[in-house]
Parts: sequence; C-alpha cells; structure tokens
Amino acid sequence: MKIYLNKDEMPTHYYNITADLMNKPLPPLHPQTRQPIGPDDLKVLFPMELIKQEVSAEPYIEIPEPVREAYAIYRPSPLIRAERLEKALGTKAKIFYKYEGGSPSGSHKTNTALAQAYYNKQEGIKKIVTETGAGQWGTALSFACAQFGIECEVFMVRGSYDQKPYRKLIMETFGANVHASPSELTEVGKSQLAKDPANIGSLGIAISEAVEVAAQDEKAHYALGSVLNHVLLHQTVIGLEAQKQFEKVDAYPDIVIAPLGGGSNFAGIAFPFVGEMLRGGRKVRAIAVEPASCPKLTRGKFGYDFGDSAGYTPLLPMYSLGHEFMPPGLHAGGLRYHGASALCSQLLKDGLIEAVALQQLECFSAGLLFSKTEGILPAPEANHAIAQVIREAKAADAAGEERTILFNLCGHGHFDLAAYDDFLQGKLEDHVLDEEQLKISAAGVLDQF
Repeated sequence: MKIYLNKDEMPTHYYNITADLMNKPLPPLHPQTRQPIGPDDLKVLFPMELIKQEVSAEPYIEIPEPVREAYAIYRPSPLIRAERLEKALGTKAKIFYKYEGGSPSGSHKTNTALAQAYYNKQEGIKKIVTETGAGQWGTALSFACAQFGIECEVFMVRGSYDQKPYRKLIMETFGANVHASPSELTEVGKSQLAKDPANIGSLGIAISEAVEVAAQDEKAHYALGSVLNHVLLHQTVIGLEAQKQFEKVDAYPDIVIAPLGGGSNFAGIAFPFVGEMLRGGRKVRAIAVEPASCPKLTRGKFGYDFGDSAGYTPLLPMYSLGHEFMPPGLHAGGLRYHGASALCSQLLKDGLIEAVALQQLECFSAGLLFSKTEGILPAPEANHAIAQVIREAKAADAAGEERTILFNLCGHGHFDLAAYDDFLQGKLEDHVLDEEQLKISAAGVLDQF
C-alpha cells in the first residue's frame, strides 16, 4: 500500500513545536562570555530570517514559494505500508514508513538544505560552508546551492570521505568543493592532525573547520544540517505530510520511530505527532534511536556544551558525550555526533519522548531483511529505526496488542555499499564503550544553569 498526496496538498507552513512546549529549552550561550546569545552574535554565520526562526515561538512558519517550488521536484514523499516486512515477521503490527530517499540527495536532508540556501541567497550570500558526516547533508546542500546559484564548500569527516568516495563525487557533480576533515586548510584541522595524523575525524571537528572558514569571509555563511531549531523546523514537512496521508486511510500511529544523530531526522517525522499530543490529541510514543557507540541520549550528560570540537559555536543545552568525544568509526556516519538538539533533549528530559541505543550488527541485519522484503536498500542510519521497529512489533505481539508503527526511512543506501560489503564479509563489529571513558569525555559539559 502506497499513500500519496497531490502537489497541492503539500504543507504550506512548517510546524514549530516550541509553541506547544510548557518547558522551553534554555537559551544558547555565547562561547566566550557564557551569556545568552543575541541575533548580532549569530549574523556572521546565518541569515537573519534563519536567526528569527531559531528563536521563534510561533506555531507555524510559512514556507517561501520558491522553496515550495523546489520541494515539488521530489515532494510529497510517499507513505508506504511495509506489508511484506510484516509478513516476514509474522506480526499483527501495521508498519508504515515515510520514504525520503527519492530526493535529489537520496535523503531527508534536502528539506532544510533548500530552505537554508534560499534564505542565504535572499541576503546576498555568495558561498555557504558546511560539514558532512556520511555525506547526505553535504550532498543535499550542494544540490540546494546549485538551485539558487551559491558556491558550496564542504568539510567531510575523513572516515566517511575514505569509505564513501562516490558521495564526494556526487557533491562535486553538483558543484561543491569537498575536503577531507581534519584538513590542512584550517587551524583546527592542523592542530588535530598534529596530535594524530591518522585522525578519522568527527562531525565536531568538521563543524569547527567549516565555521572557521565561513567566519573569515564576509560574503560567506555557515550552514548546519541538524541540531539547531530552524533545521528541525524545516524537516517537519515529513511529519505534516504523514498526518495527511494517515487521514486518507483512516489510521494513526501508536509509535513513531526515527534515528537520531543531531535530531533533524527524528524531529521531522515525530514533532508534528508529539505536538498534536501536547495539544490534547491522541497519545503517541516517539522513540529516538541512536547507535550504542555514540549514545548521547541514553548515556550522555544533560548540560551546556559546544556543538563543535574547537568551541567556536554557541553552548547549547543538550544531552552530550562531550564536544571532544571521538566516536568509533561506525558506518552510520550521520549518527556520529556527540550531542543532541536542544529541542530533542528538552523533550527527553521532560519524558515526552523515549530514546534507545542499538548496536550496528543488529541494525544491519534489520536493514538486510527490509531490503529483501520491501525492495529498498536503506541507509545505515535508517537501519537503526528499522531494528527498533522490529523490536516494537515483536513486543506488541508478545503482549497480545495490535500496534500501528510509523518510521522514517530517511534515505537510501546506494552510496553505502561498502558498509554492506563489510557487514556481509563479517568485518563489522559492535562497540562497547567504557563507562569511565564516557565520564571523562563528558566532564566538559557544564551543569551550571
């Protein structure tokens, strides 16, 4: 069963969950003064419209017409019932997934990339500098910049840069200039390589490099693919579409599941449903799934921490493993981030969402089952959601309950075949993080509020 929307049924506004939260997240702090940050502190990196969205408490924010026109290249995305997966599991659960792999980048990241490129173009910016982990965000922003005539420069985490050369190639095809991070192009990169010439990089390091380059060019801005409020806001088109699609078949999810690296994937599909619950609507369990090798929500510390490794970015109130935490080189590169967004962190702190951490071997096994039954090879990040879906379906069956489960299939795995090859050849292994190691890495997370 595939449920589609017409072009004229696409959302015209983003949903801002901040409007419905009783406990708003604490404000970001200036990295030097440790005082609440203001718009003037951010305008060197972001266009003013995005800064306004970052602090907005309006429930709905209009999607500009040029952005909606660009969305029409690949949106609305289908809502699909995974009937063959259900049959393979022998479950009574009804499993649905929102498929975001049909975008030009092959993932959900294009939803915010187009919006950010548009707002930067409107402000006269000539170049956007960013980082990317698995390459999905870098691909999305490269495409978006091409649509609005902006130069794009990408610092790609070296581990993924080496594992996924075709991600680099597609970014270059869209016109981007791509560097392996840490690089010799920035002071941050040089210092990291001086400490460890074989450094495989992290999102925190790549962010520091991108911010360093963007801040030195008055015609350049920085763009982030996750974590910040405005990024999560743009992704809500996913959940808003899903709500309309469920109405067409007179159904509603009991459980909503998505992977969580920084938070945009999870927020995109879950926030509209959580928001409806907060306004007195139907209850829903929203479950964020993270890798056991980067478990900020399940084993991290809640407090103020930097979003990057060098401490250039504002301090955000979030669950974090510490901004110097170096995750193992798992193949789900988009989930190798030390912290979670302020909004997702606040929701978890208040008990409004749940979080679980899964090992990568279970996730890849789930992804293979999904590809054999549903015919789509998922991105390694999406495999985390699928593994949790299988767990939830089995738990419902064991309890004699019927559940409707929705998850975000955030992207395809066509550029991740090396990861699947490693899994099939038995080269992947699960990672067990030592508790003492986590305590040391999280020591820099500030708990003064």
